[in-house]
Amino acid sequence: MGRTKEFDPDAALRTAMELFWRQGYEATSMQDLVDHLQLGRGSIYGAFGGKRELYLKALERYAEDTRAGLLDQLSVPGSALAAVRALVRWYAETSLADESRKGCLMTNTAVELPSDEGARRLVASGLETMETVLTSALLRARAQGELSADRDPVALARFIVTLLQGIRVVGKTPVRRRFLDDTVEQALTLLG
Repeated sequence: MGRTKEFDPDAALRTAMELFWRQGYEATSMQDLVDHLQLGRGSIYGAFGGKRELYLKALERYAEDTRAGLLDQLSVPGSALAAVRALVRWYAETSLADESRKGCLMTNTAVELPSDEGARRLVASGLETMETVLTSALLRARAQGELSADRDPVALARFIVTLLQGIRVVGKTPVRRRFLDDTVEQALTLLG
């Protein structure tokens, strides 16, 4: 009879995700994972595989969490355009409030691991998911009469995805609030 796992794999994955997010892939050693997850190497390898496999699983979890958060924020009843605007402002606020300046794990991965095929696929999928969710909200805004018919919801969604990722990158710097506030307000003028 096999031994029962003595730890919560989901909690361990979340802990690993936070560690990778804070330190990056290369700067996180297997010993760091052992220490932070409070698991033996054998348990980590048995549950997740090696460091790279654990990183990719953590990145998948991050993408799932991001998707759920976007859906929560953009699926609220009422004005779809107001929800999109609130999302953009929320990204700026959370970036400014993040004292550890972690940025976005997807963007961090794109920069740190550009030649890792598995990481590239997950980043591309995450960005496409953001585009899809935002496009849906912008189509709803158009149906509500908040977005003019000459505005392309897909192109606007792609712009907003790029803006949000840029906000996360700038949020990693010692930038002043006014810089991000001006950026957000200028970008939101494109929504009408």
